[in-house]
Amino acid sequence: GEVVVAPSRAGLDEEEEAREETPEDREIRREIEKKRYRQEIEVLWSCAEESLVCSRFIVAIGRNAAAFLSSFILDSVCWEVIGVVKLWNEWCRTSSTTNVLPTDSFCLFYRLIADPTVLLCQCSCYVAEDQQFQWLEKVFGSMQKKGLQVTILSTCPVADYKTQESTLTLVSPFLKALKTKEFQEQVCCPLLEQPNIVRDLPAA
Repeated sequence: GEVVVAPSRAGLDEEEEAREETPEDREIRREIEKKRYRQEIEVLWSCAEESLVCSRFIVAIGRNAAAFLSSFILDSVCWEVIGVVKLWNEWCRTSSTTNVLPTDSFCLFYRLIADPTVLLCQCSCYVAEDQQFQWLEKVFGSMQKKGLQVTILSTCPVADYKTQESTLTLVSPFLKALKTKEFQEQVCCPLLEQPNIVRDLPAA
């Protein structure tokens, strides 16, 4: 008899999956890419300063980190909104308004009223892989970088955390840190163990 192999997607590599793309899929993808490249990332500041003097810059990336900032740091009148990032991709469409208004679609920048050199960025919108360099270039291009300390807050699912311990017994949420060799202060929590990695905009 003849051995008939049942069709299965298991074991297909990315090249084989890419070959299954229909002409309609390709056309939609091309149109989205064209639109994304036409929509340049813009950083709009409400202050007229050419270069912001900044000693500490805290960036919360993702909805959970942005919500943490809202609940525990921004929940006071000590901060003022001083800027936004406008961008467009498949998952994030910021409006064409130039007003600095709190909205989920924007990356918002806040300044501490008591110390204007302390800035926060609440980035709850998705920044696509090919937009990350431009985002960094535009945001950090507006700041003086001498003596600048950058802190990034981000989250990932416990299921993505690699450990020899069972993830079922982990007390979550838990906090881990990564630091550069230039950071000389004591970290507030244990360091992230290998082979765990940081991805996307926080890694950039």
